[in-house]
Amino acid sequence: MAFVDHIEELRWHIIRAILAILIASAYCFFNIEWIFTNIILGPTQNDFISYQYLNKLGTLLHISALQLQDMSIQFQNTELSGQFMMSFSVSFMMGLILSFPFVFRELWKFIRPALKASELRYARGIVFWSSLLFFIGVLFAYYIIAPFTINFFANYQLSPQFKNIITITNYYDTMSDLIMGMGLVFELPVIVYFLSRIGILTPKLMRDKRRYAIVIIFFLAVIISPPDWFSCWLIALPLMLLFEISIGISDRANKARMKKQLIESNN
Repeated sequence: MAFVDHIEELRWHIIRAILAILIASAYCFFNIEWIFTNIILGPTQNDFISYQYLNKLGTLLHISALQLQDMSIQFQNTELSGQFMMSFSVSFMMGLILSFPFVFRELWKFIRPALKASELRYARGIVFWSSLLFFIGVLFAYYIIAPFTINFFANYQLSPQFKNIITITNYYDTMSDLIMGMGLVFELPVIVYFLSRIGILTPKLMRDKRRYAIVIIFFLAVIISPPDWFSCWLIALPLMLLFEISIGISDRANKARMKKQLIESNN
């Protein structure tokens, strides 16, 4: 295909992806009150499912850090059109999350023709695994990270004279950064696989740079978690596990690449 034909093909993939996001966003917009009350504001409720199970787990294991305090959060809107515009922002984020498998599938359909048959064999199921990792990251942020973050800051006071009255914009920005950020971070194994397949990344390089990766992981954990060591470890450990899994994926992808090069050189 000529360069112009590639651009035309890409344009239609982008159009279909945008349509999928808009359709999912429209569905969320017409159900925005229920979504905002039960999903977005879910971690602010004392009967949120994560608090119940974390408190039970903390009691069972005798870990007080897991037993989160009750909280009472007051929200305010400081802009005339704030709530109306917030409904669009929430609808778009939810629409993007729901349509992620289709959006990634359109991206993959554009990339796939450039790959050889042997490369396609190793990339089998890429849409499923990418979507699964993304949703795991989103759910991990929503049910684990967000409850700890919100509970800590909602109960933190410099003085009893100060009350936490949070703007809905600030709360939503925090939630969206956590959820979308962790969803993308959990795509690490997929990125590692493709970089390893083309020879940019190797398992040896990842093992050699492990100490730097651990520092970066803890740095990210400190940024997105409440300022206590337990919450930091709670976030850092899954990310470290994800990194170790990625090393194994890189190892397999690198061996497959070397085997392919050996076969081609013999031919």
